[in-house]
Amino acid sequence: MAEDEGQERTEDATARRRQQAREKGQVPRSRELTSAAVLIVGALSLIWFGPELGNALMAVMRQLFVLTREEIFDVSALGIVVYNTIYITIWPLVLILFVLFVAAFLSAIALGGISFSWEAARPKVSKMNPMQGLKRMFSKQSVVELVKSILKVCLVSGGAYYLIMGSLNEFYELHIETFPTNLYHSLDILMDFVLLICCSLLVVLFIDVPFQIWQHNEELKMTKKDIKDEYKDTEGKPEVKGRIRMLQREMAQRRMMAEVPLADVIITNPEHYSVALRYDSKTERAPVVIAKGSDFMALKIREIAREHDVPLVPAAPLARAIYYSTELDQPIPDGLFAAVAQLLAYVFLLKQFQKGRGKRPKPLQDKQLPIPTELRR
Repeated sequence: MAEDEGQERTEDATARRRQQAREKGQVPRSRELTSAAVLIVGALSLIWFGPELGNALMAVMRQLFVLTREEIFDVSALGIVVYNTIYITIWPLVLILFVLFVAAFLSAIALGGISFSWEAARPKVSKMNPMQGLKRMFSKQSVVELVKSILKVCLVSGGAYYLIMGSLNEFYELHIETFPTNLYHSLDILMDFVLLICCSLLVVLFIDVPFQIWQHNEELKMTKKDIKDEYKDTEGKPEVKGRIRMLQREMAQRRMMAEVPLADVIITNPEHYSVALRYDSKTERAPVVIAKGSDFMALKIREIAREHDVPLVPAAPLARAIYYSTELDQPIPDGLFAAVAQLLAYVFLLKQFQKGRGKRPKPLQDKQLPIPTELRR
């Protein structure tokens, strides 16, 4: 029973799941938003640019009604008439169509954004399956579309009835107005009707947009097993990740061991720790830790150092302080400058003695190395 419950889609979609859905073209869309925006903006554009378009059409009609016989039978003259007709009417039409295009484009991407998907455009055999078509006809989505259609019919018819009954007096006054005043008045009434009826569709819009978002989120919901599988795909299986980390550690250790022969000194805690330092006064502000290790790794560092004649200096407190306060390829903390400087000076004198120059320096004592309390381990 618990296994069955685990298969229910109860978990919100992850970011990767949403991205995959977007790549497949599965984004929330509202056809009601697009249609309402086009209708409302179209009504507004007719109100804004309608007078200019009407004047252009009137000018065309005047020009066509005064054509002479010679112009009708003269092809070149008719060409000029056609050109003038197009020139007069094209700009108002372009403005209206451009406004409609912008409204359709912005309303289409307002919900879900811009999404191009070849997979969504690819034909699918399942869409031609009659059984699938029957399922879609009696699905929850079809019921919702039916309810929206009924609501739109009710809103449009109810709005039209209310507007007509509220404007009866204006209709009665049209017959006593002179031409063309009554014509312009009737057009104003008509455009107000169109705009208000289109605005009534906003009721459907306020229902459809939240529903489309909710439905999209429901479709993308995942089971707990889906989330686990996705985590394994993205992060990798635990055993694989462990193997990768082990290989990375081995590679890092090999690189670190290759740096040991380049060290100027190996500071040791004879039982547990080894730290390799390199210092080039021309390029580096402070000594840099190029290798460090504990237990077996510390023994390996000392072994490589002996093979390449790198000085080993026992200084347990300093070795522990550097080991715990500094990462690889990083300079030592400021608080350890004085202690490391004394140790490097000792190494320099030791190398001079080995070359037969000067006396053998006295071994460093731990108490001679000033280590701040906060860096001691």
